[in-house]
Amino acid sequence: MGEFELINHYFAAAQCAQGGEGVALGIGDDCALLDLPPGEQLAVSTDTLVAGVHFPRVCDPGLLGQRSLAVAASDLAAMGATPIAFTLALTLPEVGEAWLRAFADGLDRMARRCRLGLIGGDTTRGPLSITVTVFGRVPAGQALRRSGARPGDLLCVGGELGNAAGALPLVLGEREAPNALAQPLLDHYWSPSPQFALGQLLRGRATAALDISDGLLADCGHIAKASGVALEVNLHQVPVSAALQGFVGPQAALQAAVAGGDDYVLAFTLPPGQLSSLQAQTPVHVIGRVLEGQGVSLRDRQGQDITPLQRGYQHFRETP
Repeated sequence: MGEFELINHYFAAAQCAQGGEGVALGIGDDCALLDLPPGEQLAVSTDTLVAGVHFPRVCDPGLLGQRSLAVAASDLAAMGATPIAFTLALTLPEVGEAWLRAFADGLDRMARRCRLGLIGGDTTRGPLSITVTVFGRVPAGQALRRSGARPGDLLCVGGELGNAAGALPLVLGEREAPNALAQPLLDHYWSPSPQFALGQLLRGRATAALDISDGLLADCGHIAKASGVALEVNLHQVPVSAALQGFVGPQAALQAAVAGGDDYVLAFTLPPGQLSSLQAQTPVHVIGRVLEGQGVSLRDRQGQDITPLQRGYQHFRETP
């Protein structure tokens, strides 16, 4: 099967590739065309997932299709954007029809869940890797950024942390667990839910925001640096799930929550006066505060500094 037959058979015919709001021209030409309402800006983000780095070389292709799009779409949520469309660049070592069919089905399921239309991309031969570029729209001047946190703001997150990191031994086949514990963790790893609704509620409220991909402490460091402030995280306030605690124990659960990656939950800073109105609309968790200074610190219940050296995942960390 050639490149164009592959695209037409597995992707161009998918429900998510049939156009939609904001898509003036989709698959089939040299470029796609997007329409933006007056007064809105285009938000764009790209993510690449590589076999053996971001996912196991042997895994369920349907789940991989879901995950590949969700992790990229989460960046739109972090900016407060409304999703429009995405492109897919897929590098394959070989054309396996069963693999492609399952991957395309999983991708289509997540696309419809996120209301994202597939508008183009590329396929090529090589080691398995998946690059997704997502497009969204946001009212001009209202995009959430990392650079606006101010001393006195609250530090908040939009949900439980650590589930995906806790799922890794299950994903890699290193451990087993009862379904009641394993399934919630595996669901979070393979099918994260971009927090679009929360991101849009934060427009005009939050002073800074991002999605947690490399770990809470590591990603909060990006807000601290961009905003020129210090962030203080209270360990006892960090939300963790009952499934994660049951699987790894309370202490290991908290460690996964502060330093584990792949949560794709929003972290944001919020003026205290905005908290009650936001909590009336959606659950959020206050986990710390913004201070004058720089960097990120982790505190125990007594206020002692317990910041770990390992704060999250880095692709190009130097090794001794």
